[in-house]
Amino acid sequence: MQVDVWLVVAFALLLGSAAPLAPGAALATAVGLLFLLRRALPFGWALLAAALVAASGARATDCLTEFERHRTIARDELGEPRRCAGEGRLVASPVWKGDALRSIVEFEALDCEGERLTGPLRVRLYGGPAELSRGSQVFVVAQLGPLRMFRNAGLSDPTAFAARQRVVLTGSTLNLDVVQRGKGYRAWIDRARAFVRWRIQETFAPEAAPLARALVLGENDLSPEEDDAFRRSGLSHLLAVSGTHLVFAVVTLIAALRALLLRVHWLSARVHVSRVASVVGIALAPAYADFAGGSGSAWRAAWMLSLVFAARAAERKPNTARVFALTLIVGVLIDPLVCFDISFMLSLAATGGLVVLAPPLVRRCRQLRFAVLRYLGMSLAATVAAMVPCAPLLASISPELTLAGLVANVVAAPIGELAALPVCLTHAVTAAFPRLEQGLALVGSGALLAVRQIALTSAAQEYLAFRIAEPTRWHFAVLALGAAGILAARASTTGMRTRAGSWVVALLVSLGVVEASTRRAAAPSELRVHMLDVGQGDATLLEVPKGRAILVDGGGFVGSPVDPGQRVIVPWLRAHRHERLEIVALSHPHPDHFGGLLSVAEQVPIGEFWDTGQGQAEGAGPVYEALLTTLRARGVPILRPPRLCGKPRRLGEVTLEVLAPCPSYVPRRDANDNSLVIKVTHGARSFLLTGDAELHQEHELVARYGPKLEADVLKVGHHGSRTSTTPEFLAQVRPRFATISCGVRNRFGHPHAPTLHTLSAASVIPLRTDRMGSITFTSDGERLDLYASSYAY
Repeated sequence: MQVDVWLVVAFALLLGSAAPLAPGAALATAVGLLFLLRRALPFGWALLAAALVAASGARATDCLTEFERHRTIARDELGEPRRCAGEGRLVASPVWKGDALRSIVEFEALDCEGERLTGPLRVRLYGGPAELSRGSQVFVVAQLGPLRMFRNAGLSDPTAFAARQRVVLTGSTLNLDVVQRGKGYRAWIDRARAFVRWRIQETFAPEAAPLARALVLGENDLSPEEDDAFRRSGLSHLLAVSGTHLVFAVVTLIAALRALLLRVHWLSARVHVSRVASVVGIALAPAYADFAGGSGSAWRAAWMLSLVFAARAAERKPNTARVFALTLIVGVLIDPLVCFDISFMLSLAATGGLVVLAPPLVRRCRQLRFAVLRYLGMSLAATVAAMVPCAPLLASISPELTLAGLVANVVAAPIGELAALPVCLTHAVTAAFPRLEQGLALVGSGALLAVRQIALTSAAQEYLAFRIAEPTRWHFAVLALGAAGILAARASTTGMRTRAGSWVVALLVSLGVVEASTRRAAAPSELRVHMLDVGQGDATLLEVPKGRAILVDGGGFVGSPVDPGQRVIVPWLRAHRHERLEIVALSHPHPDHFGGLLSVAEQVPIGEFWDTGQGQAEGAGPVYEALLTTLRARGVPILRPPRLCGKPRRLGEVTLEVLAPCPSYVPRRDANDNSLVIKVTHGARSFLLTGDAELHQEHELVARYGPKLEADVLKVGHHGSRTSTTPEFLAQVRPRFATISCGVRNRFGHPHAPTLHTLSAASVIPLRTDRMGSITFTSDGERLDLYASSYAY
């Protein structure tokens, strides 16, 4: 068996880049691959591969550490969101999102209401004139806050994605003046993007314009319904700047240039015009990828295309494996965290599938008797070859895959690649010919809307969809080793089929073992209490022995499209293999507690719902009403204090007791002081969850229960506000730890200094989700252990 050493180098670098956030899985994969290749890979190359894994891992770690240092400094210096002003420079191509321009500006210093922040500080701004371009010097006044990330143990860490952009502050632009316009080719590309964006908005059908911008400019501005439909149907690649896109655009331009040069007889007689055109292609591919949005998939395709053009310019035949490996090497060298770019990894997986899996499948389809069957078979073969390697990656971002996607790709691909793509790209250069531009926009709109309808129809076929567990890092490690083993067996000259079949069986068995271990971990023999990081809101998940789960509150943001139920809670349940919630409790009807529960109620079976009843009696808004409607439609019992107070609920060795508001909520009192207060007891250990209880309710609890309030862990009321956690209340609870659920962008300044002082005076250890991410306690009834998503005790 022969091994391309460049592929070994490429995958060593890629494994190293994943190591900081998945050290065990990356190390196991590296050791497994070296063992697998021990006979085919010289010792020196094996040693080099090991060194590259270590070097790439160290580089990625430095990148994460440096970003985290800058982010923490900016967060602590700024504090709560403030109005800031300063002069900076655009460092990334602006994109249109929703109804505003989104840009990244780097500042050397910012004045934030008298507080001076020193840089460099990268800030993501929303708003500004459409003609902004990279390199422009701008003076900005903006309402800024620290970067918001949800960091929860067991879910993918958003730090890597943020570190790739190095943004530490975000906010809305209040005023922006261009001090000096950007210069150079990058500024020219951005102005060209702005012009094409304007022409698309002016000429395409309103429903098709976002699709056209996604296809031409790489701006994903689809509605949530459309975005979900394209993802579920496997048609996202038709609106992405993929390899097919670049090949069509760049190769067509280079072919046109070659034809033009051939007509210049005095030039074609003296030079090899194909080599000249290829040299131009080397530079044109990355320039076009930049114009098309610069996504990971676009850059990967551009580097691959540039390498092909370089080989042609040197009059060499491109080696597919070598070009693939060099593309990956370039990606890791430019971006040490490129393995966390999902578009890059999907593009890499699809390309690998087309190179390895497609040829044998297509050869079989070519043997079909009828031309129509041959065409359909070859299209289906290419689709399967591209989608199979992408399936694990898609499963990591979506809970469902659908077989309808296979048919959807066969039907939609010709429309997208042969009609929508060429028409939309041609439209971008026809503004000087209004009638032609309008005609192309009409045809392009029709083709894009046809693809959109296919995506929506495909995603709606629920009977063809199947839920799939989210792969863990160990699933990916096993898949990598299994795929390498199968390829090695196929490359062997003896016993190829037998060895390849054995590897397939071993891969399936190993995946089953990993999944069984993951599910076993999701059914603990101990109590686990997770204070999830949902920003400025509350969400507490309890895993009781034997795998049952309870949710108290679901976070939420007023006036924000961010849904913590969709972003955090549902993915957390899926990652931890919980398909049902025994109990969902809403402490009180405020949006920062119920905002994420609607998504949970729509997607997760619920045993029963606990509620104070105040929201229904006094009105808590349309989201709350939609939540109750959804629960009733799904047959979920809704229990109120009269049925909960004085009736402790036992789930195995764990007891849940509702302490307030009993016997019912107090009418016309603020909902905070009518919060459900729940005491969770497991053996000698207990937790007190207080919702947003404030002074009045705390006094009532002290008067009614006194020392019975004692608990090891107190979930501090009202996010650490000065209106909660009185010394008298704390003296009765006597907690060892106090958790504070709050967000880095909260405008209230939570937690307040007096609350932190009260906790300190009582020798209670405060634990904050805005600093530590999610916080997890485990109890066997006697021992109490604490873990945070950022570090462990």
